This record gives sequence, C-alpha cells and structure tokens, in this order.
Amino acid sequence: MKEIDFPFKLFNRRLKIIIMKSYGLTVRGIIKNDSGEILIVKRHPKSRTDPEMWELPGGKVEKGEHFADALVREIKEETNLDVNVGDFCEAVQNDYSHKRTVQLMMYLDDVEGSVEISEEHTEYMWASIEKIESLKLSSSLKKLLEKRNYEL
Repeated sequence: MKEIDFPFKLFNRRLKIIIMKSYGLTVRGIIKNDSGEILIVKRHPKSRTDPEMWELPGGKVEKGEHFADALVREIKEETNLDVNVGDFCEAVQNDYSHKRTVQLMMYLDDVEGSVEISEEHTEYMWASIEKIESLKLSSSLKKLLEKRNYEL
C-alpha cells in the first residue's frame, strides 16, 4: 500500500490517496516424468523476483487471456514442451515490493517434446520432492509445498 499526500486542500482538508498494489495472475505447471520426478527451472540471476531460485515453469496471464491458454503458452515458451492442462492443485498469494500475485498451480497431462529452456531460466532439473526440499526455492514453490505437506 502506498500513500500519496496531495499539496492541495478540499473542504479545508489535505487529501490523501491510498494506492494498493494491483494483483497479477500467474499460472504454474506441475509436470511429472515416468519416475514421478517434477520438472523445475532455475530463475535467471537478473530476475526481479526470486533470482536464482528454483520454481515450477509458468508465467503471467495476459489481459483477456484464459488461464489455461496462458499456462499452455508459458510452458511452451519456457520449456518447449506441449502440454494439456489437467486438474487444479493449489493457489498461493505472493506479496512482492512492487506487486501482488495469485498463482494457480495446475497438473499438466499429455506432455510431449524434449525440454529446452528459454533465456528466462539458467537450468532445469527433474527432481524428487526430497531433492526439491534441499534447493533454494521461489517463494511460491515453497508456499505450495508447505500447503500440500510436501506431497504433489
């Protein structure tokens, strides 16, 4: 929340306007391989939020875009995989200094292709929950795991 003090008066009172950080909608995909390992990607060191932390692939929903379409698009852009959106897993909220986000975590099905990461990330890994627990995680992935008692 940001408060702005205006230098003029209305009805003999100084005006103050409070500006709330707006919400953004983000989608993340849970992709498992045949061994039950989960695909995670490492954020670029220059990322504005959670630099060099591991996260689930996904990204922002554009204005007017359906969240499922956004998830399929983001997964293709970030990993080069073709997917179908499956069941809902969880939702988490993050409050950053510059924005607030609600992130929908969805299971992804019918995964096709080979992983090729975009420039937004520096590495990818197929990892067990035990391995993921030992890594430096994004705030949203950490919240997801805690909410789900480390079961995906």
